[in-house]
Amino acid sequence: MDTLDVRQTADLLHMRVKRVQSLARSGKLPALRVGRRWLFPRTEMERFLRKQATPALAETPESLDLSARNRLRGRVSAIHADGLMAEILVSIGDQELVSLITRSSAERLGLRVGSNVVAVIKSTEVIIGRDGGES
Repeated sequence: MDTLDVRQTADLLHMRVKRVQSLARSGKLPALRVGRRWLFPRTEMERFLRKQATPALAETPESLDLSARNRLRGRVSAIHADGLMAEILVSIGDQELVSLITRSSAERLGLRVGSNVVAVIKSTEVIIGRDGGES
């Protein structure tokens, strides 16, 4: 079983260490107490993170199994398609991210302004994915 310590879990969930410990003590986060240390199953923490971000995705984890760990959820704010390429602007909080993908990929994903998407950052690329059943 792949486990995370409290610091790694806090980093993964973007929380303070004290908050993670509090959630573990109250049973709101699945954790094991070994001596004075908390250990968290990685798969359970990733499932918890998906559930917090998008309840529908948490029920279908197989819809986006990727090796990349840098996933940002956002909403398409603009699409500029010209020729073979499409520029996708994704709003993530108060930030905007730009991804250049093929026009056919944008069409295949059914991307529209307002679509919820997942930006996957791997090395120098930003890959756009979309949950299966939502429009």
